[in-house]
Amino acid sequence: MSFAILTDTTRCTGCERCVDACVEANHLGEDVRYRWREADGLNGARYCSVVQIDAYHWVRKQCRHCLEPACVTACPVGALHKTEEGPVIYDRDICMGCRYCMMACPYQIPRYMWEQTVPYISKCTMCWEAMQRGEIEQPACTEACTEQATQFFSGREQALAEARRRIAAHPGFYFEDRIWGEHEVGGTSVIYI
Repeated sequence: MSFAILTDTTRCTGCERCVDACVEANHLGEDVRYRWREADGLNGARYCSVVQIDAYHWVRKQCRHCLEPACVTACPVGALHKTEEGPVIYDRDICMGCRYCMMACPYQIPRYMWEQTVPYISKCTMCWEAMQRGEIEQPACTEACTEQATQFFSGREQALAEARRRIAAHPGFYFEDRIWGEHEVGGTSVIYI
């Protein structure tokens, strides 16, 4: 079993319910912005964001939970690891703050918590720990999305099948009729259409 998230950019209204749900579920606190990261909204207190592309299009940005994560490979102390269920999780008790994961990530997702006295890395874990404890059945962000612009699947193949079904049902509607994350950098557990 490999958890997956399908993000359908044609359904996103930019409401940011997913961001609010993530902040609440992960107890992230006040948003801290930096000039060099304003464009995508991610920072030490935001694991996901909604980026406005134009007047009518938004894209949710979060960790892609790569099938072969470069961040995990780059971490010299094992603070990041890929679970059997698919999410790439982070153990701040092991982290030494080298930021190699930030440099290795092809999507520039891990963020450094510059505002902390002892800074750590910050990234989405797909709410893996809360799901393991049985507190929630799916990531907070997907549960909050009323438009089904972002949906959780208990298997990556299910998410890919749904993406293919949507593309087939509306030929030419999606950009290049392509599933982003199906093959890029070895494939990801968060895919986009």
